[in-house]
Amino acid sequence: MKVIMLYRPDSEFARSSEQFVREFERRTGKAVEKINIDSPRGIELAQLYGVMSHPAFVATSDDGQFQKMWSGHPLPLIDELNAYADNKR
Repeated sequence: MKVIMLYRPDSEFARSSEQFVREFERRTGKAVEKINIDSPRGIELAQLYGVMSHPAFVATSDDGQFQKMWSGHPLPLIDELNAYADNKR
């Protein structure tokens, strides 16, 4: 499984979201793919997974099937995200 983060890099929540991802990766050794929600790919993924607010963390199977989503604040716990993230840095 993998976890992606859909967010706006120039928003008020960008810094805290990026810090969370850095801390998650440091603690677990697993990666979170960061995607600008306003990019063509971000728009496509937001529509596909029903993302209505940002930042949003979406866990999917390796073939893209939806597993779980956390959106807005508060951010998910590192342990919650870790349960779904298999992708190594």
